[in-house]
Amino acid sequence: MGNKPDIIRAIVLIFAVGLVITGFTSIQASEDKRADRAAAPAVGFIQSANQGLNR
Repeated sequence: MGNKPDIIRAIVLIFAVGLVITGFTSIQASEDKRADRAAAPAVGFIQSANQGLNR
């Protein structure tokens, strides 16, 4: 019986570390998406302007 609380603590610790890692990666992914959305209109505008010059 003495080993069971240690095993439970280890499982809970691993689960908590997994949650923290998942949280950080999802924050970074959402920041990357925001940066892509902010850059997308400018890229589209530049591409359409370049097409107008090539005609």
